[in-house]
Amino acid sequence: MQVGYIIKRIGSTLVTIFLVFSFDFYLFRILPGDPFALLFRGVNLTAEQMENLRAQFGLDQSLWVQYLVYLKNSASGNFGISYQTRVPVAELVFPALMNTVILLLTATVIAICAGIMIGMIAAWRRGTKVEVAMSGTTLLLYCMPTFWLGLMLMIIGVIYLGLPVSSMSSVMIQAGVLPHFVDLLRHMALPLATLVLGLTGQYVLVMKGALLNVLTEDYMVTARAKGISKSKLMWDHGFRNAILPMVTLMALNIGLSFGGAIQTETIFSWPGIGLLIYNAILARDYPILQGCFLVIAVAVIFANLIADLIYPLVDPRVTS
Repeated sequence: MQVGYIIKRIGSTLVTIFLVFSFDFYLFRILPGDPFALLFRGVNLTAEQMENLRAQFGLDQSLWVQYLVYLKNSASGNFGISYQTRVPVAELVFPALMNTVILLLTATVIAICAGIMIGMIAAWRRGTKVEVAMSGTTLLLYCMPTFWLGLMLMIIGVIYLGLPVSSMSSVMIQAGVLPHFVDLLRHMALPLATLVLGLTGQYVLVMKGALLNVLTEDYMVTARAKGISKSKLMWDHGFRNAILPMVTLMALNIGLSFGGAIQTETIFSWPGIGLLIYNAILARDYPILQGCFLVIAVAVIFANLIADLIYPLVDPRVTS
């Protein structure tokens, strides 16, 4: 791998992160409405008390001063204080992020493995009923609205399976690691199924399309004519050359998994970063929104950097 290629990618990543920091700051300052007026509606506060509150949160300064303070604090992991709970944003964002990683990263890994396998089978059996059934089913699930799919699974889970549909743990549970783990799996089952069914379709379609293009190449026809076995032809010749688009999609989805799935986490009351964003939007809690979107954006950027560094290993022709 060329050193110049690595330096170029890292440099562009740092520039992108700086631009994201700047955009994240100004985005929530141009939104309509006054967060304090919404937060303290119905409370008779004097003008002096309102000014004291604004000074406490640093909103009495000019935008330029607020921006410099924001850059300094964000670089050190200080995302400010929540308007609503008066708790440091980092103490709310990072625990929620860990809960999201447990759910979303698990769903993404399962969807990637299932999507690659189904996509390869569909490409190899193209034109058959197997390919039509696989492609049609995954495409149908991919097109379903997440909230609708989640609600349908919730009905099935409650009526037929007796699964919990909210939070990630029960109130009353036996002591010990195993009971807590089993309880976590029961709470994860429905939101995990919702995400896996929704995510798998895109991996199937991308893998199938990429592999179909590879199978028509001259070197694949030659390898088949030489009598190479189907399994060796698929894995050694087809899979490696078709995996490049999948690397891009995997990097994007793994990065986005840190942002949570707002609809899924809201439906199942999963205490992740998606649910935190939803509640913060309702409360106009700008510091929490800034912290959440900053963490999500940085995760996506670094996921893309990792994908860019993996490209030359997968395909040596990628050098710029």
